[in-house]
Amino acid sequence: MLTRRLKTLLKPLSDTHLRLIATESTHPHLDNPPNPPNRITPIDQSVLLRVCTILYQQQNSPDSRLHSSLSSSSPSINPELFLQVCNTFPYSWRPIYRFFLYTQKLPHFTHNSFTFNKMLDVIGKSRNIDVFWETCQEMGKLGLVNDKTFRIVLKTLALARELKKCVEFFHLMNGFGIGYKSETLDKVVEILCKDKLVDEAKFVTFKLKEWVKPNGVTYKRLIWGFCDVGDLIEASKIWNLMVDEGFELDVEVVETMMETLFKTNKYDEAMKVFQMMRVKRMDDLRLSSYRLVIKWMCKRGKIEQTNGMFEEMCQRGIQADNLTLASIIYALLARGRIGKAYRIAEGIEKPNISVYHGLIKGLLRLRKASEATQVFREMIKRGCEPIMHTYIMLLQGHLGKRGRKGYDPLVNFDTIFVGGLIKAGKRLEATKYVERTMKGGMEVPRFDYNKFLHYYSNEEGVVMFEEVSKKLREVGLFDLADILERYGQKMATRDRRRERVDLTMLDTITRHELPSLREGQ
Repeated sequence: MLTRRLKTLLKPLSDTHLRLIATESTHPHLDNPPNPPNRITPIDQSVLLRVCTILYQQQNSPDSRLHSSLSSSSPSINPELFLQVCNTFPYSWRPIYRFFLYTQKLPHFTHNSFTFNKMLDVIGKSRNIDVFWETCQEMGKLGLVNDKTFRIVLKTLALARELKKCVEFFHLMNGFGIGYKSETLDKVVEILCKDKLVDEAKFVTFKLKEWVKPNGVTYKRLIWGFCDVGDLIEASKIWNLMVDEGFELDVEVVETMMETLFKTNKYDEAMKVFQMMRVKRMDDLRLSSYRLVIKWMCKRGKIEQTNGMFEEMCQRGIQADNLTLASIIYALLARGRIGKAYRIAEGIEKPNISVYHGLIKGLLRLRKASEATQVFREMIKRGCEPIMHTYIMLLQGHLGKRGRKGYDPLVNFDTIFVGGLIKAGKRLEATKYVERTMKGGMEVPRFDYNKFLHYYSNEEGVVMFEEVSKKLREVGLFDLADILERYGQKMATRDRRRERVDLTMLDTITRHELPSLREGQ
């Protein structure tokens, strides 16, 4: 049983590309470069399986027995094998650490920053902070610490709420000759904010303020992190601190704050920030700034203000992109101005999927499902392939959003039970059961189009969609038949989706490059 489980785990590791991913690093190193990695050599999967089996079965055995078994199983151990063993035990620190101790006694084996970082990541995921900290110290002594080490260490300690150790790690590395650097702090803050560990990033930043002074990039990433988790109060504090220390607010920071204010339903405050930029730093406003404001104006139905903002943008020589025009088209359709929306759409030289989505969404809001399907056909005709969201919108427009999500855990059983009764031809019993259930207070479950398309995204689904489209055409539902048939042809399996993307890229290359080739001839 153990051998079969390990073989299952080891199957992906036989791929050469995955081995390269496990051993190569894309992060820039610090000033003190680590030892160069050993040359990658092919790994015998039978040897890997034997080593992993021994490590798993004898992880609690005495060192003498474990080392003897490992020596007899694999005469040659290299860093590539060590990395593959780490991949086999991604959350178990003991087999990896004991294998590490064994390799340290081998005269021909030399660890590098890749192997140390991989082991450090495994130990960190298993939350063994004591062993983790010892490994960090050993890496510092050997001079194998790089940017990736900082990211792994700070993220692990922050997740474990070892905030003092986060700060202490910087002091520890400084003692080993890796000085305090604002670039390193910025990268650490960025990775912590991406994982929504913003409070921890702020703690580290301010505790290290005496040794590493935060710069504009540090504050910018903290503001982005607090906005990402929706904490406007802390984001405002960092904003004010940034201004007090004399840093100029980046346009990206302003846009991030505005977007968070819009999302938290503080429209007036967001417009005050935008107005401040218009008065004091008009030249810094760019397309993304106007796009953001126009998008939220359109969502609130402020057509006249949107027109004024659009005219201001055009007067400044900023050309609107498809996303901006899509927001305007949807707002016009939502207000019933169909002719003007179509005129804007027809004036776009190269419409993309956002424009077509704006048209489809607006028409569906006006309950014009047939017209929205015609837009769907037109986008396919012009070489713009629909995505999953397109199909879900159209299906909801034709079939509606019926029912609500049930709060009873038995609602799934009822759906299956009633469906089984109907399939068996017992409609009267099914009707009586539904009536009794609804009188008991259970809500009708909402039909989930995502799950529907997901469950039938296979080769059987291809046949099913084809048959259903034929049946729908027989009863005159041509729009719905075209939607389902197209999904079956292009989206039902992974290979079909991949071919759809490849054909779209080929059509784009043909349209744009062949004319220039003919001109050259």
